[in-house]
This record gives sequence, C-alpha cells and structure tokens, in this order.
Amino acid sequence: MPEPSGSPVSRRTVLTGAAVLGGTLMAPGMATASRRLDDPFTLGVASGDPSPDGFVLWTRLAPRPLDDNGLGGMPDRVVPVEWEIAEDERFGRIVRRGVEDATPQSAHTVHVEPAGLEPGREYFYRFRADGHLSPAGRTRTAPAPGLLGPPLTMCFASCSNWGAGYFTAYRRLAEDQPGLVLHLGDYQYEGPTGPTAVRQVAGAETMTLADYRRRHAQYKTDPDLQFAHSVAPWLVVFDDHELENNWADEVPEQPDPNFLERRKAAFQAYYENMPLRRTSAPQGIDMQLYRRIQWGGLATFHMLDTRQYRDDQLSGDGAETGRLDTRRTIVGADQQQWLLDGFRQSSARWDVLGQQVFFAERDLAAGPEERHSMDAWDGYAANRDRIVAGWVDAGVRNPVVLTGDVHRHWAGEIKQDYDRPDAPSVGVELVATSITSGGDGDDGSNVALDENPHLKFYKNRRGYVRTLISGGELRADFRVLPYVTSAGAPARTEASFVVADGDSTLHPA
Repeated sequence: MPEPSGSPVSRRTVLTGAAVLGGTLMAPGMATASRRLDDPFTLGVASGDPSPDGFVLWTRLAPRPLDDNGLGGMPDRVVPVEWEIAEDERFGRIVRRGVEDATPQSAHTVHVEPAGLEPGREYFYRFRADGHLSPAGRTRTAPAPGLLGPPLTMCFASCSNWGAGYFTAYRRLAEDQPGLVLHLGDYQYEGPTGPTAVRQVAGAETMTLADYRRRHAQYKTDPDLQFAHSVAPWLVVFDDHELENNWADEVPEQPDPNFLERRKAAFQAYYENMPLRRTSAPQGIDMQLYRRIQWGGLATFHMLDTRQYRDDQLSGDGAETGRLDTRRTIVGADQQQWLLDGFRQSSARWDVLGQQVFFAERDLAAGPEERHSMDAWDGYAANRDRIVAGWVDAGVRNPVVLTGDVHRHWAGEIKQDYDRPDAPSVGVELVATSITSGGDGDDGSNVALDENPHLKFYKNRRGYVRTLISGGELRADFRVLPYVTSAGAPARTEASFVVADGDSTLHPA
C-alpha cells in the first residue's frame, strides 16, 4: 500500500508551538495573571468538515473536565480564545489568526470557520486562552472542485465505549496518517459502567445537559482519541448512544415523558463537542446533520442521519411484512430526496455514503420474525430499494456505503435483487468494527456468511478500516487489534479488498 501523504503531528510540534509564542497572540481583554485559569486545553483540539478554502477548528476550555455541573471548571464569564493557522508545523508562516469568544452558554466551546485558504493543502493550527497554549493540530482543505488530485487515505470508525476497553485503535488509526477521518456514530455511550468494566465513567446514565457535557469531556480526555483528532479533519454523524440506545425520531426505547428534553440536551452537547459547522447547530430538539462534503473530483461524501427521521409505522402484518412497508422510512422524505438529487448531480469518481447501520440485506438464519434486523436497512427494505434504484438510475459511477454500529468487520456487495445469487452487484458496503464495544472479541467464524453469498468478509475483533481512494480504485484494509482490555495493542491488517473503478465487486487484494 502506498505510504499515506502528510507528516504526523508529533510531540516536537506541540513543544515547538509552546516555544514560539513570542507575544504574537495577545488579544484585548486577556485575563490578568491573577485571574489566570489552570490549563484549559485538557480536551485537545480537532478539525472537521473541510471545504476547498477552509474547515472547522474546535476546542473546548475545561481545566476540570469532570466537574459535576458539566462546565469543566470554567468561570461564569466569557473567555477570549485566540486561534492561528500556519503553513508549517513550527508556525513560522502564519496565514490566518483571530479571536473567538468562549461563552458559559456553550460550555466554553469554540467553533472557528476560517475561509480563503488554498485548496488541497495541509495546515497546522492552535489556540491560546489566558496565557495557555493548546496542543497543535494538523488539518487540510479539500481539493479544488473537479480536481481528481492525489490519492486520499481515509479511515473510518465507530462505537467507542469507555468502559469496554482502551482507545488504542484511535492511536493506530492516527499513526496511519489519514487525510480524512469519518466517525459513523456511537462516539460515546450514555450508560453507567459496572464494577467489572475495564474503565469507569463518571456518573450514572446521562440524562441532563450537564451529564452529557461531562461524559463528552471524559471521553475527550483520552490521549489516543485526542491524537486521532489532531492529525486530520473529521466528518462525524451520530447513531443512538450519543442520546440513548435504539431511539428513533421522537420515540425512546422505553417510555420516557422527558425524552424530548433529553434529546435536546444530548444534541446540544454533541454539537458543542464536535468539529461541526454552525449550520449543524441544534434548534431545540432538531439538528441538521446530513450534509455533503466534496473532495475535489475524487469523491463526494454523503453523510446521512438514520436516527432523527425514522418512521417505524408498520402495516400490522408482522416484522417480515412491515420491513417492506413503503411508508416505513429510515431517512425521511426530505433526506431521501436530498440524497437522490445528490446522485443525479454528482460527477465524482466515488460517491460515498457515510452512515450508521447495516445497509445490505443480511439473513441472520433465525426464525421468521427474527430473520432480519429491524434496526438496520433490512427493517426499511422499501426505503433501501428506492436509494439503490436512485443511484443506479442516476448512473453513479462508483457507489460505496460505509457503515458502523454492529461491532464487527464486514465487507459485502449490494444487490438490487437478493433473491438471485447471480444478480449483478450495484455497489459495495464496508462495515467497520468497533473501537472498543464488545471487548476483545474472538477469531471465530460466522455462519451468516454461508447464508449470504454477497457478504465476503467477517471478523469479530476491534479496530477500524483504512481506505486508499484513487482515480483507478478503492482499497480497503480491515485493521484489527488482538485486545482492547489492556492498552497498547498493535494493529494488523486482517484482510484487504480492492474495488476497481467502474466495477462494483470486491476483489481480495
């Protein structure tokens, strides 16, 4: 596999950043030494949602991340936060700088959206507040519109449960030096940890805004996660555990008269703690999370929301009939139309759907009422058929679905007719296992492969997927760790597949 492009953000970069302050970052209204905070940059830095001329820069001030009130030990006042962007890791060539106010109302988070930068290049960034300098981060702009550009190393991951293990997989992902990272949901988990957990979360189940803020803060203290955020821009979408298990639109898993207030709190905390643009800021109980990111002419990333618009209305004839009900939708009418329009307008070499739950049909070889998962696109088969027909009719050149959720690695081909074993493939699906959820896992096989000839690979280990996307092919390396219940595991490539341009089938590499 070709060496990924870009240089890693190293310890030297961070120390160099601290050494070259030189008085260049002094804003009006900076607090005096007598009021100076303890180090507020305990949660690191991040970037996301790149465009050809910019990206989002993120940090959150929290000298005491686990304070019960969720405010990270910050005073009840506005704190100016300075930021700067450089072309080099020593910050000798500064190209942008400014000041953003971190307010108590937003838990002292900062979202900066610089513009006017050069397309398709690497930048370094950092923040300063009350005399403290943050770690440095590396990010990049997307290539110019229509430009195929160099190959892109893109990694994707999901399902990081603090109590289930250590986040070593995030560090291994960062060491692969990706140009872009996709996180497909379950970034944090809402529940408490039991006495046998590998690591303990602070507090009980998250219910209030303070609870969610503190849970996000605890996750962000993890050095492996901080490292992964610091090396590349991220594209993020949530699944269920950012709020509660198996929620669907305004319906909780169990009856809860306070669910909408909980949803509002969870969304607010999610936005505060992610490198998202202001267009994704929640409005009450709603949040605009589905969006499109162009990576020049090489790829279009359609980031989907399969939780907020679910309509679980059934026909009343049981699960197997209900999954075919044309009224039953996992993305909602507006998002579906937005996606179909995107297919028709796309001229990218690769159209990539970043989404949460299993997309291809998966026969679980269970009883009639359990044969297909109803918490996957199988539960919304008619909706899936419309999406697949949409990219086929639009002539999408290379459709690729990326998936999280199931805590296993899978690779498969997408069919329009799963009842015909010889039906041509019209797309591929790559499923990333979890970062930690499910614990160490095992090396056993899975009989579901025997029941599903279109599924080509399965592995029950923790890890992530590394892809290399070029004009001629997409290569996917399924990276696994032998254990997560102890820190520091190595990563290895368990299997690799290649999808050639114009050929929607998986070929072992």
